[in-house]
Amino acid sequence: MRRSPMTWVAGGVAAAGVAALAYLKLLRPWHLRWGATGEEGTRAMPGDGLVREPQYVTTRAITIQARPEQIWPWLVQMGEGRGGFYSYVWIERLLGMRLENADRILPEFQRLKVGDPLAVEPQDDYVMQVKLLEPQRALVLGGSTPAPWGEATWSMALYPLDAHSTRLVSRCRTRFNSTRNMLLILSFLDIGQLIMERKWLLGVKERAERWAHPLSAPLPPSELHASP
Repeated sequence: MRRSPMTWVAGGVAAAGVAALAYLKLLRPWHLRWGATGEEGTRAMPGDGLVREPQYVTTRAITIQARPEQIWPWLVQMGEGRGGFYSYVWIERLLGMRLENADRILPEFQRLKVGDPLAVEPQDDYVMQVKLLEPQRALVLGGSTPAPWGEATWSMALYPLDAHSTRLVSRCRTRFNSTRNMLLILSFLDIGQLIMERKWLLGVKERAERWAHPLSAPLPPSELHASP
């Protein structure tokens, strides 16, 4: 028996509905707290009070086999025109950012203070800057001015597990200034942020562990083929 076009449409709508429900109930709660424990997801973090009543919150984390003081230098040198963000450079360049990811500690970018922009030469009024800094413990970033779409903060905190390992916990809190902006931005941010932040967490981990254990960690491809 041949099915009518309306039957196919109804089937497609039903399938899309099931997929959307599965995403909202199963996949989305998982990726909003990728790598984080239940306690880490609910625990207060430095900078939480900077964005009141956020509509979008993510808490993601990773274990790094290094001490906080061995991880901290990689965090404070981050930024455009600085050490990069250890994520997918080609995506960041599509967004207009000018950066390279550093594979070594950059001494010239180790003195960070509240109010500093994370760009050597800011090009516009809205610049990511340091909102809060607790050496070897927490770094909170946010916009220098309110953005056209709202406000957000990015908190990074280091929690020692023992003498040799540390939890790096990352939290983003966002409040949009309109429902329209929220729907437009979340349509690509919801998954896009997971992709970029997961790569960042893994990038920090790889660099910090290689620096903390230079004899046991492999060199990245860029250094394997570097000139002596």
